Amino acid sequence: MKDQKKIEWILRIGLFGEFVGHGVFAYQLKPRFIEMLTAMTGITGDLANTLMQTIGVVDIGIGILALVFPFRLMLIWASLWGFLTALARPVAGDPIWDFVERWANWAIPLALLYVRGLPKSIKGLFT
Repeated sequence: MKDQKKIEWILRIGLFGEFVGHGVFAYQLKPRFIEMLTAMTGITGDLANTLMQTIGVVDIGIGILALVFPFRLMLIWASLWGFLTALARPVAGDPIWDFVERWANWAIPLALLYVRGLPKSIKGLFT
């Protein structure tokens, strides 16, 4: 296996672990995740719980796609979502260092996008 393919697989496995791990916590309604969702959106109660479980299912799906078919649009989404969820920490009252510590949440999918190549067309978003 060539070095670039090895790097791609390391990033795919890292992305899988990150998103499946966060997805399971979200689906289980981890209290801190609900607090951050409320801080970012103002959503509370049953709607927050339903939204958090939906986020959990989507995150788990992204993690699985990272292993099976990491298409570029999904990697762009994962980068943006990773950035926003890291940013949710200081917005919810945590120190800025909680945001800095989670830069890998958006940097891993961004690095994988770069390794796979930036899309050159709309069609390229789905390859």
